Amino acid sequence: MSAVLGNDGCFHCGLPVPQGGGWTVSIDDAAREMCCPGCAAVAQGIVDAGLAAYYRSRTAFSERAGEGALVPPELALYDEAQPPVTGDLAEATFSVEGIRCAACVWLIEGRLARLPGVATAEMNVATERLTVRWSAEKCKPSDILQALRRVGYAAYPYDTARHGAALERARKKLFRQLFIAGLSMMQVMMYAVPVYLADDGTMDADMTALMHWASLLLTLPAVLYSAQPFFRGAWINLKQRMPGMDVPVALGIAAAFAGSVWSVLRGQGEVWFDSVTMFIFLLLASRYLELVARRKAATALEKLQHALPASALRMPGYPKQRETEVVAAASLCEGDMVLVRPGEALAADGVIAEGGTELDLALLTGESRAQPRRPGDAVPGGAVNAGQAIVLRVTRGARDSTLSRLVALVERAGQGRPQIALWADTVAAWFVAALLALTVAVFVAWQFVDPARAWEVAIAVLVVSCPCALSLATPTALAAATDRLVRKGVLVVKPHVLETLHRATHVVFDKTGTLTAGKPALRHVGVFGAAGRERCLQVAAALEATSAHPLGAAIREASLKAVLQAQDVTSEMGQGIEGSVDGRVYRLGRASFVAAISGELPEPDAAGMTSVYLGDAGGVLARFDLADSLRDDAQAVVRAFQRSGKQVILLSGDDQRVTDGVAAELGIGDALGAQLPAGKLAFVRDLQAKGAVVAMAGDGINDAAVLSAADVSFAMGGGAALAQLNADCLLLGGRLAALEETRVTAARALAVVRQNLWWASIYNMVAIPAAAIGLLNPWMAGAGMSLSSAVVVINALRLRGGA
Repeated sequence: MSAVLGNDGCFHCGLPVPQGGGWTVSIDDAAREMCCPGCAAVAQGIVDAGLAAYYRSRTAFSERAGEGALVPPELALYDEAQPPVTGDLAEATFSVEGIRCAACVWLIEGRLARLPGVATAEMNVATERLTVRWSAEKCKPSDILQALRRVGYAAYPYDTARHGAALERARKKLFRQLFIAGLSMMQVMMYAVPVYLADDGTMDADMTALMHWASLLLTLPAVLYSAQPFFRGAWINLKQRMPGMDVPVALGIAAAFAGSVWSVLRGQGEVWFDSVTMFIFLLLASRYLELVARRKAATALEKLQHALPASALRMPGYPKQRETEVVAAASLCEGDMVLVRPGEALAADGVIAEGGTELDLALLTGESRAQPRRPGDAVPGGAVNAGQAIVLRVTRGARDSTLSRLVALVERAGQGRPQIALWADTVAAWFVAALLALTVAVFVAWQFVDPARAWEVAIAVLVVSCPCALSLATPTALAAATDRLVRKGVLVVKPHVLETLHRATHVVFDKTGTLTAGKPALRHVGVFGAAGRERCLQVAAALEATSAHPLGAAIREASLKAVLQAQDVTSEMGQGIEGSVDGRVYRLGRASFVAAISGELPEPDAAGMTSVYLGDAGGVLARFDLADSLRDDAQAVVRAFQRSGKQVILLSGDDQRVTDGVAAELGIGDALGAQLPAGKLAFVRDLQAKGAVVAMAGDGINDAAVLSAADVSFAMGGGAALAQLNADCLLLGGRLAALEETRVTAARALAVVRQNLWWASIYNMVAIPAAAIGLLNPWMAGAGMSLSSAVVVINALRLRGGA
């Protein structure tokens, strides 16, 4: 192949070699001419790296490597970026342009594997994205980019906007190919229909031949331009020895076109130019529909990735000066003061230093209503200021912000494929191999039945049985389901989440921060003196008015009115608060602390709760029993999982009495308390050893290990970052009800996948025999195959509804 490619011009890029150039490189013991020193240097670099086999396996020429393209000074700028570091290795994703086939992937991965410090390099030919992990001490990003350029590939650090622009170019090209195919189809039909109508011999042979020649010329643009994706895909499939759905498509188009051309040249026989153009048009239409569906399904994730602004208004002289300066959002550091105007997105996580407003958190949490925020409140980067201008004190830079962490999770999402999708692709590959064997058998059989129709029937079998619907059945449904969940505030990080959750047998919940709100709430007030309940609450709230303690905040929230004020308030660490209200001295705190002024011993603490006492010199007035409050939706979620046939278990690090109380309130039969992280991990592994499929929902750092061990895991959006990084799915809004929505969506998605697979299977079981016995001609086969694919895509898009 390479010798043929290199005969007429530059052996590297194929362009003409100028007279007297004199640039040659020895490749495979032969001097190969080059058009410029750039191509010569690139080719020499490939040979010196021991990768000369690239030229034997390539399927197209490389891009021209201009003289100045080898070491552009701009590459050094990428070294200023600080890629994330995992352990001792840095990791980054790059966009690579000019990928054409598996040989390109082999060359890129092989070249980078030889680069000092590079641990792994994985190239995805479909997305043109390269993920590299390297030692920061031995290698720099510019070294990676330069190495790629030396073997003829332009590469850049992955940028969402640039990648999106490349996808848009691909969409436009596919639309142009679809348009040309449609135009060819309509024009060919103008010449084919009169021939069909004149089958009674009313059209003479010369006119029929003229019609056929016109159809041939009008079919050429569709075959040579519009059908390029099928021929290219088939060639890649064959090179990888993995027959995909492009193989029968390409063979069907080539066979129908070649047979028609042979008939025209001979002046006798059937022609199928109308079938060829219709088949190309309908298949491109179904692919375009699939592309649009995928882009719609990715809309929510794209919005998330674009949410962080590129710049911010920093206030270097705040609070003395109000002047602002425009800076790159990535340069913001902890402590910077930033002005956020109405309608702008917050560039980083921070605390509101000045101004009250409302924030639109829809992209982060799925919450549709704007949330009020006031000075002192922590706010996440990526939220949109929907109210008044505020001044923000940055607590974490843009690189470490909440949204950046979510975008990093989005980058991880979709890298793998769920088991059911891999199964469908494997079945499709075997199906194609069986189909090719069947086509040959059908062709041979028709040689004995009716040789004149053998070619036509074989083409119909190839076309009608294309496994497009089988291959689209799973990924389209899962993409639509994922989009729906993102709009509901659920970020699916791992590809197996929906599939595994649907078949889970046990659902294990952590307590604090998962089934409960993670903060105390007043559960009971016991009154012992003459003062009423509300009076005791008001006095306690007045004493706790300036306290930041969570128990004090719970008491303040429970008080209906804040009409009293306390004076001379003092606090004793770990004991309680003393102060004067309406001229009378009160104490609020532990039993022993209050007993020191009241002179009597309060009642014992309530079981499973934290008790705070109020008393004065006259005695103990009240006991406030506080406990972590259940989430409003906890009971409904637990019951929904139980009704679906899954066994629900409560696994907590809290005291067993507290755990049992929460379990009894929620109707959970199995509850284990006082569990350390190692105990939680051992419990889940023991369940798995007995054959259980375990889903785990947790919140805290101590849940990270068990989240990793569970078959499928969910982390609350407001929980610890370590727990989120170890979970398969993130509930962005912190709503437990989102977990139930995920279960329902998983059930619907798997139902749609099964419907799609059944449809594809039934279609093939009916259509293939029909084509094999001659009931379908090629154009009918093409229409049926395209209709089958469209049904699968449209059925999957139903999952996006109900936003």
